[in-house]
Amino acid sequence: MIETLFGRILEINYTASYAVIECSGVGYKATVSANTLSKLPAPVFEEDGLGLSGDPVRIYTHLVVREDAVELFGFSGRDELDTFRTLIGVSGIGPKAAISILSVFTPSSLAQAVYAGDAKSISQAQGIGAKTAARVILELKDKLNIYLTSPSPAKGDQKASQAPLSGKMGDVQSALSALGYSRSEIASAMKFVDGSLEVEEIIRQALAVLVKN
Repeated sequence: MIETLFGRILEINYTASYAVIECSGVGYKATVSANTLSKLPAPVFEEDGLGLSGDPVRIYTHLVVREDAVELFGFSGRDELDTFRTLIGVSGIGPKAAISILSVFTPSSLAQAVYAGDAKSISQAQGIGAKTAARVILELKDKLNIYLTSPSPAKGDQKASQAPLSGKMGDVQSALSALGYSRSEIASAMKFVDGSLEVEEIIRQALAVLVKN
């Protein structure tokens, strides 16, 4: 029904993992993955504080209609949208679980994990247990081959646990943890961020590092 949105970013919430995009005066709230969040620009307002002057963006969308709710999910690329739709076709995988998986994996790295039968890595996604991860592998074994690239280490392989951070960096750690990343992954990404920036910009920098790994 709504295949894409093209407009300016009005709001980004890293903790709840959603973005509001204003299109022709109407704001659409879309739940998005960490991968997509890392690619969205911060809202830029005009001097009056009402108008938006940032660059427009296009996201691909999937509309879910239930008896008690209507929810829009957004993706930075067609490949991520297609992977999302493939994931929700798996028994026991709903839209939120699919977003959780796509917050840890790109379509390519998920295809590699499925091809390798790496249920342990897939179960690192928030809310995904070992049985569900095994089901994802079983049902998608031959459906994600188009995204296969050269092998690379899957997320979640690192076992080291880092101590909780405090202050501004603690807020960043909490936001990234809510998106499904482990403390060891977050600690690795923190090495490449500028700690003098505001929290939202640090999160954006960290996400840009995390989704590339």
